[in-house]
Amino acid sequence: MADKVVFAIGAHPDDIEFMMAGTLILLKKAGWECHYISIANGSCGSQVYSAAKLRKIRCREAMNGAKIIGAIFHNSLVDDLEIFYEQRLIRCLASIIREVKPRLILTHSLEDYMEDHINSCRIAVTAAFVRSAPNYRVIPPRKAINDDVTIYHSMPQGLRDQLRRRVIPGAFVDTTEVQKTKRTALAQHNSQRVWLDSTQKMDLYLNIMEKFSLEVGRMSGKFKYAEGWRRHLHYGYCNESDDPLKEALGENYLINEDYEKGLELGV
Repeated sequence: MADKVVFAIGAHPDDIEFMMAGTLILLKKAGWECHYISIANGSCGSQVYSAAKLRKIRCREAMNGAKIIGAIFHNSLVDDLEIFYEQRLIRCLASIIREVKPRLILTHSLEDYMEDHINSCRIAVTAAFVRSAPNYRVIPPRKAINDDVTIYHSMPQGLRDQLRRRVIPGAFVDTTEVQKTKRTALAQHNSQRVWLDSTQKMDLYLNIMEKFSLEVGRMSGKFKYAEGWRRHLHYGYCNESDDPLKEALGENYLINEDYEKGLELGV
């Protein structure tokens, strides 16, 4: 496959490792160039460190995580809880997308437990859409590109939407063979261990990630560990039949036929 470039766009340092890293690692093994960005820098994710110190800690942790995944690291754009669906952020991310020229974008679910995740997803979707609009001004300036891009949405934290309803993947990626590497990448975010336990009751956050991966694997009916994905509508991005994850990952990729039938029936 030509233009084998994937761009993972998360909200905070560790979000990519939680829900997307297994797929990234498999793509890297398949010869893809991987890129990694957390839109926010993690400045609010502690009850111990100052924001200034925490930015440095979490940047270092994220760089270590990206290195283990094998991804090119891009600097964050704003502080935590400053991810709003607004022009400056869209312009900045659109500029990076024009530079990276991804064939694939992996990002958050459109439904998730916190607004930073949802807004990151919306910003990623819009920034990808305007990649080919020469009259849309990006920061810093870069020429528009006409390359196709296919967007995939990860599973939300907890595998449920804001109203506690189970989210069903449209496809499963078998992460069993890379689960140890995924865990090692997430373990780089050690500053989050106490924070997630004390504020979100996510005791032993590495085990929570394992639990999510096992549950998605169970949902697949085939894999032990898995990540779930839903493909974005193609209009403005790519051809209707494009599914580059399937083409890239082969037997490690399983379409959820029940989900596809539900799309046709509108359920």
